[in-house]
Amino acid sequence: MIDSYRFGYIVIDGKGYSKDVIVLPERIITNWWRSEGHRLKLEDLKEIYDTGIDTLIIGTGAFGMMKVDDETKSELERKGIKVIIACSKDAVDIYNDLPKEKTAACFHLTC
Repeated sequence: MIDSYRFGYIVIDGKGYSKDVIVLPERIITNWWRSEGHRLKLEDLKEIYDTGIDTLIIGTGAFGMMKVDDETKSELERKGIKVIIACSKDAVDIYNDLPKEKTAACFHLTC
């Protein structure tokens, strides 16, 4: 469960993080960084490939500055993963409303 989010900071299950994160059903990957900063590519999500998720929530930052490559979204959907893209505040709400055992999320915490 994500307890709260504000610009640059997210609290997940009572623990705070100030670096971008990937939330998987069984663990949290901290200090997540993309190969091109504000552009999300498929290679930036290698940690989620074999997790058995069926939904990936992508939080693009407080102002939606992180962009998702069309190829990335298409390839994830080809693998049977539903992709939901939203600014991070909205992505938190969406994530909290879904069953966690089949859902992952990645959050850009700043811009």
